[in-house]
Amino acid sequence: MNQAVILAGGQGKRMKAPIPKPMFKVLGEPMLEWVLSACEAAELSRICVVTGYESGQIETYLGDRCRTAFQAERLGTGHAVMQTIPFLSEEKSGSTLVLCGDAPFIDSDTIAQSLERHIKEKNAVTVITANVEQPFGYGRILRTDSGIAGIVEEKDATEEQRKINEINSGCYWFRTADLIDLLGKIQNNNAQKEYYLTDTIAIALQDGLRAGAFCSQNPNVVLGANDRKGLLKLNTAARMAVLDKHMDNGVGFSCTDGIIIERSVEIGAGTEILPNVILRGKTKIGANCVIGPNCVIENCTIGDNVTLNAVQAYDSQIDGDVHIGPFVHIRPNSHICTGAKIGDFVEIKNSTIGEDTAIAHLAYMGDSDVGKNVNIGCGCVTVNFDGLTKSRCEIGDNSFIGCNTNLIAPVSLGKYAYTAAGTTVTADVPDYALAIDRGTLHIRDGYTLRKFAKKK
Repeated sequence: MNQAVILAGGQGKRMKAPIPKPMFKVLGEPMLEWVLSACEAAELSRICVVTGYESGQIETYLGDRCRTAFQAERLGTGHAVMQTIPFLSEEKSGSTLVLCGDAPFIDSDTIAQSLERHIKEKNAVTVITANVEQPFGYGRILRTDSGIAGIVEEKDATEEQRKINEINSGCYWFRTADLIDLLGKIQNNNAQKEYYLTDTIAIALQDGLRAGAFCSQNPNVVLGANDRKGLLKLNTAARMAVLDKHMDNGVGFSCTDGIIIERSVEIGAGTEILPNVILRGKTKIGANCVIGPNCVIENCTIGDNVTLNAVQAYDSQIDGDVHIGPFVHIRPNSHICTGAKIGDFVEIKNSTIGEDTAIAHLAYMGDSDVGKNVNIGCGCVTVNFDGLTKSRCEIGDNSFIGCNTNLIAPVSLGKYAYTAAGTTVTADVPDYALAIDRGTLHIRDGYTLRKFAKKK
């Protein structure tokens, strides 16, 4: 069986936050998640993550998704892999992929193709590499006619070796049995007194084993982050890669300023994304929509021909031909049905808004079921919470809710029900009825003359 070991014990001191480095996010997901999902997409289901600094954060995030091994002291990459020997020993017959949890852009194609090469060439170890234009700071790959002779680090390289553009990604395939044996032969005879995984290549060659290299077509497999500037570069590279994918699929961007689209988002052809839009999670947007400017959409399903302007929407469904905004908040578990129109400064929470219903401005609909072709006037509120429990309101089809109406839940209005402006509804309203609640109007003549006379 083939398996993976992910090194995720780094602290990332230069990030200046008490978070394990692999848990810093790229496009809304921890770097570790990018590596895990690539392994899973390549059908590597047996995975062990090596934890270290603040290991509880990673273990909590992983749950029972995969195994973990704890590196109590950070004594090098070789030492980190040593902590997984009990895990490796359970399945010695296949190969093991070793990856860095803070190098997020490893991809499933590279994993699968490098494994195929590793097996075909009968290598004890296969290094995953990439060709880059600026190799400064990376270990260079020294190739031979039959494989590789080793990896030389920048500080140890000759002038000729520094011209090599093929560099080490920090990812390796090993025959598992050979890896266990090689780990036992690594020594820490260096200034840092650490055990380096790269030393396994020289040891393998000394033992008469074959070492090879697979050059990925994805040059970003080598990218990692040691500080906040590096993390920004990762986010920029990931952001542009996602935008490029959507443009290839027919999504329009007149300007990419402030646009962040997480890689899990789906967008239909013909949709235009305007500046300062953030699309997160499992959001799915239909065709021929206009999203933005200034929208935040998270875990929502949006139909075709929808226009959203300055909308924040979470965990909700918005059907086709809906127009919303500006300055609208759609809170979780809401459903905006086909043809609805929602205007400025409206909040919807845990509610269904029926087909062709209009909520023009300045309203709150919480825990409500609103029917078709309803008109909700300015300043209307469903009073859904009494301090102890939340209750629902129901508004029937073709109703008209006058301005500044309060519906005190639980209350039900029938079809074609009307409420007069300023009414507080505390009882059910039957079909075709008008609810009107008006106190006695008192007019005091000369009030302002007396008021200002006192000031003088």
